[in-house]
Amino acid sequence: MSRPVDFARLKEDIQKTLFDYVAADTVTDSEHEHKVGAFFEQRIGSLPYFKEHPEYWGMYPIPNDYRGRHVCWSMVKGKGNRTVVLIHHYDVVPVEDFKTLKEYAFKPVELKEKLEEIAETLPEDACKDLKDGGWFFGRGVCDMKGGGSIQYSLLTQYSEDPDFEGNVIVIGVPDEENLSAGMRGAILLLNELKDKYGLEYEFMFNSEPHQRKDFSKAVFSCGSIGKLMPFVYIRGFLAHVGKSFEGINPVGIMGDVVSGLELNMDLADAYAGECAPGPTWLYLKDSKISYDVSMPLNMYGCLSVLTLIQSPQELLSKVKVVCEDAFDKAIARAQRSYEIFLKNTGREPEQLPWKTNVKTFGDLYRQISAQDASFEADYKAFDAGLQEQFLAGKLSIIDYNYKLLDFMMDRRAGSEPTIVYGLVPPYYPAVSNFEYEKQGGIAAGLVDTLTKFSVEQFGLDYEKEYFYTGISDLSYAQMKDAKDVRAALEDSTPLFGGVYDVPLEAIEAISMPVMNIGPWGKDFHKMTERVLIEDELVRTPAILHKAICEVLK
Repeated sequence: MSRPVDFARLKEDIQKTLFDYVAADTVTDSEHEHKVGAFFEQRIGSLPYFKEHPEYWGMYPIPNDYRGRHVCWSMVKGKGNRTVVLIHHYDVVPVEDFKTLKEYAFKPVELKEKLEEIAETLPEDACKDLKDGGWFFGRGVCDMKGGGSIQYSLLTQYSEDPDFEGNVIVIGVPDEENLSAGMRGAILLLNELKDKYGLEYEFMFNSEPHQRKDFSKAVFSCGSIGKLMPFVYIRGFLAHVGKSFEGINPVGIMGDVVSGLELNMDLADAYAGECAPGPTWLYLKDSKISYDVSMPLNMYGCLSVLTLIQSPQELLSKVKVVCEDAFDKAIARAQRSYEIFLKNTGREPEQLPWKTNVKTFGDLYRQISAQDASFEADYKAFDAGLQEQFLAGKLSIIDYNYKLLDFMMDRRAGSEPTIVYGLVPPYYPAVSNFEYEKQGGIAAGLVDTLTKFSVEQFGLDYEKEYFYTGISDLSYAQMKDAKDVRAALEDSTPLFGGVYDVPLEAIEAISMPVMNIGPWGKDFHKMTERVLIEDELVRTPAILHKAICEVLK
């Protein structure tokens, strides 16, 4: 790059941009996300470069988005095809936790004054940082308009260089805090820009805030942890509680499934000294809507599994084993209890009729389709009705999934107890630079280069991790074997390809190395959310600029 950055001006610009950006209270999954439009048009549309080149920026409508949201994009088109992509999300979580200070949540200056009035009620670390005066407080200053403001301010200075080498795209997306509809749409935009301008994507940088295990060391993340949501649906055999051996209770079977999967480290993969945390259940419910003396007919739940390297196929195979084992245990337990009951009532031993029966969603769908010629048309009609409720905000994505499974079980021939397992959205692929580092090139040495730069310029050391553990939109920057992954998701995920989809093939077409370079932040999603001012205004901008220069040089 021929033009050095004016860091004194950059510092002022970032702070102004941050306060303006935060003031747009773009609460996730709400109409407020549209407030980004006025900010974006003023921030980017007012720059001379983008007035001269209106084709290089805009608001890209997310296809089929039920809230009609947009991806904000802007590009400095320089010399050559080499391109760096900078991403951030502009949605923020709600502010209910601010209680009486809600009106100040998006006003960092006023909020700081109000927090000082109640400092003694804050957690010790937050109180200390508030008194030190070295932090910006406010909803979004950390997660993650701080990083977005750095990106926009760097792009502003790049746009002033008539001899700029390479291309830089800044993308702001909605919905990261929910289902990442923004980033899934941004992938389609990146493919369009690639084809239109002949771009070669070299690297994607996110600027999510980092957290520190050792406060003396910052963190570079060379990838992002994945997330899968397995569901388990159990249809039992209903009976009156006075005739408990005539039925089989899905609650009992689910008890073994829950204990078999909760914190099961066989599902938590590890790599290079990093390990995903143990999986945990997020939702568990039976089908009873009022009290009576019958067993529940159904039991349904889903759990969160964070992944490093395992595929959906590998995870589902492990879930299947646990479900089969749980079913076996439940049947054996019922049989032992029944034999004691028979003995105590002076009757001969007798075998209960239950058999272990575990299916994927795809297995069940194909079974019913083969039995019932009208099933597929009826299923589509029922799904359309649920989709309408979901898009109207009257149905959660988990309950949507459950109702589809309930419909299917009611339509099948036979009534044998069954476990159905699969996945419910969202799906975040795990990504990392493993393969790119093996191939050499810029990904192999960039962390060392940036760490050396930071130590020399700021006396701040960085440590490297392969996975950003907070879950991020970087998950949609890499994909391989998209065809196989799609087949696995279609077979296991009732909602995949309909109301929820991931452009797997489009991701594979633009796959690139990734890194998270963001400021130090604390208390994400809390009233005391904050970002370190020195990182936000000085260090992170310089390091991110250095990274972009290294990639494009």
